[in-house]
Amino acid sequence: MFKIFFGVARLPFLTLTVLCIALAAAGSWYQQGSLSIGLLLLVLLMALAAHISVNAFNEYFDFRSGLDFLTRRTPFSGGSGTLVAAPEQAQLALWLAIGSLLLVSTIGLTLSALIDWRLLLLGLPGVLLIYSYTDYINKSPLLCLLAPGIGFGALMTLGAYWVLTGQPDALALSLSALLALLISNLLLLNQFPDIEADRQVGRRHLPIVLGQAKAARVFSALLLACYLLLGIAAWQGWLPAAALLGLLSLPLAVRVIRSLHHAINTSHHSQGKGQDQLAAVLGHNVLLTHALPALVLLGLVLAKLQGVA
Repeated sequence: MFKIFFGVARLPFLTLTVLCIALAAAGSWYQQGSLSIGLLLLVLLMALAAHISVNAFNEYFDFRSGLDFLTRRTPFSGGSGTLVAAPEQAQLALWLAIGSLLLVSTIGLTLSALIDWRLLLLGLPGVLLIYSYTDYINKSPLLCLLAPGIGFGALMTLGAYWVLTGQPDALALSLSALLALLISNLLLLNQFPDIEADRQVGRRHLPIVLGQAKAARVFSALLLACYLLLGIAAWQGWLPAAALLGLLSLPLAVRVIRSLHHAINTSHHSQGKGQDQLAAVLGHNVLLTHALPALVLLGLVLAKLQGVA
């Protein structure tokens, strides 16, 4: 049973949710000098349940559509393969998705009642996004690109900060926008290995519509926009200057961009070799997607400690 839960929930990927909430908490502590541990744990539980729900729905719907039988799985794309190996557990995956979504809704309604009813303006679209991502949003190239970033950045991180501080501000918007760009880009790159399989089940994301080469240019532009946004936010005082520690991840970003274009060029001559190189790029991009927010988080903590001292 635990093995099925582990696979369907994709537990190794939940580190990104923990990082988003940690960044919101660090921003809240930087602004207010205090942090409610009770609220933080409640928000973290809600965020983890949301991520588990969207993952479980994705596993269930991709199994039902037959996509999981078509993909060439990598550690970062193509699903977990859990239901392919244990098809009799499909109903369990669906109940996990529904149960997690009900938990998200219950906590969200409680926090909205206790703190600010306007949190529903984030929560209601969040519930809709969780359910509709796999079967509906993936059929629209633009929505498919934006949805992950909106979910993790605009809804999860901004919502957590709002709960912890009582109101959003320029710092919260800067953090959520940075994560929105970064995480949308993460999912964009993860779609590259699944182009043919996704096309067969009716998906229409950017790598399908534009092709790998043009989609790689979109990826590169969005990744560079992350660093531009970070610089502007520090320059305008929306983030402390110490948040520029995030720039230490720039060499890794350049490596990811160069390796991506090289993998695409290689695939024109050797499909297998190009796919192997692409899998390595996916791994480096996952590392980058964690490293950049973690460095910004460290910058917030150091800036606060310096101010206290």
